[in-house]
Amino acid sequence: MSTTPSRKVFLISYGCQMNEYDSAKMVDVLAASHGYERTQNPDEADLLLLNTCSVREKAQEKVFSELGRWRDWKQQVPGRLIGVGGCVASQEGQALTERQPLVDIVFGPQTLHRLPQLLDATRAARKPVVDVSFPEIEKFDRLPEPRAEGPSAFVSIMEGCSKYCTFCVVPYTRGAEVSRPLDDVLAEIAQLAEQGVREVTLLGQNVNAYRGRMGSGGEVCDLALLIGYVARIPGIERIRYTTSHPAEFSDALIDAFAEEPKLASYLHLPVQSGSDRILGMMKRGYTRERYLDRIRRVRAARPDISLSTDFIVGFPTETDADFAMTMDLIHEAGFDCAFSFIYSPRPGTPAANLRDTVSDADKHRRLDILQTRIRALDDEFKRKLVGTTQRVLVERPARRPGQMAGRTSTNRWVNFEAPASLIGQFVDVEVTEALNNSLRGRLVVAQECIA
Repeated sequence: MSTTPSRKVFLISYGCQMNEYDSAKMVDVLAASHGYERTQNPDEADLLLLNTCSVREKAQEKVFSELGRWRDWKQQVPGRLIGVGGCVASQEGQALTERQPLVDIVFGPQTLHRLPQLLDATRAARKPVVDVSFPEIEKFDRLPEPRAEGPSAFVSIMEGCSKYCTFCVVPYTRGAEVSRPLDDVLAEIAQLAEQGVREVTLLGQNVNAYRGRMGSGGEVCDLALLIGYVARIPGIERIRYTTSHPAEFSDALIDAFAEEPKLASYLHLPVQSGSDRILGMMKRGYTRERYLDRIRRVRAARPDISLSTDFIVGFPTETDADFAMTMDLIHEAGFDCAFSFIYSPRPGTPAANLRDTVSDADKHRRLDILQTRIRALDDEFKRKLVGTTQRVLVERPARRPGQMAGRTSTNRWVNFEAPASLIGQFVDVEVTEALNNSLRGRLVVAQECIA
């Protein structure tokens, strides 16, 4: 009796946590429709997918470099297909297949649920198919049931962004802000909790703009209220969210840090610059002082919080004085983590038309100064955790045999000796050492609990 060999998909994902979420859904959709299994070996696959990001120029060029390496793979076996999704696909559309004729499927972030139909269409027509439309909430209505892959999970609660910062391509590649209905979000999280998920991260390009419909009465639920509802789902013990926009970081969200113990002691609030002049040119919608006021109030509500942010260095016309204001902001806010990048103009954005007056040497010098300072603050934050006992969700085995790895409420990874049976549980861990990229700890638990 012969058996039909399973189809295999090889997938590479670039970019943010939203892309990680979307990539997992791509695999789920193809598994449900065509029986695909994900493989880590591209030679086993008959379908290669690339989930892309176009926030920065280097990320976009990496896409075309990767596609160039896949040319030989496609030619080796007849019938192999290549699909490109995500923001680069949305931005390039049909032009992507013209630049790279080996691409068979082009789909945007809002049409990943149509991947099975696109796959069938390109096989039937034997020519590339493109769908980078914005069908709004249809994407979530058409996805398979949520599937847990461990004790922590991402849950997308909204898509798109309507802020139109002058440097950002996201509104053009992911569309305007669209929030999922409250009941749909809660149902997905409840299903994940039944599968053993204990921590959820609520995702959105501008997550604190969430305004989910509540029932049929016309009322809407904001992010702070949603956090309260999620906290009451049986099994969910910790909640995170990302990425926030400072212009919509509300009083209610600040109060949530004071009132909801299940909300993690970690906040990622991208500031981009410490100069009011540059913030105005970026069209960020807030001032330096307003941002710092929010930070002060968050620290008052949750004194042990870890604060993370984003910086763009070398924005057009940025002077040494502007950069000095950014460094001063780092001191005043007390960030202990940051993602920082040299500005790269994105096609179609207003800032792309500005004359670049900052030399490459100055951009790299400023970036080095900023990253050196942030690394020092991160080291200082980790050192303060040494000797403390942290509540850690055990997520997976660590690289060293016999050790487990999990994250603190402040989003720091800790490695410690423990049995694998603890995966999916919260445990107390005494931090014993601060390392470059993680912490080392000792499990604090009665022996009978792990026997």
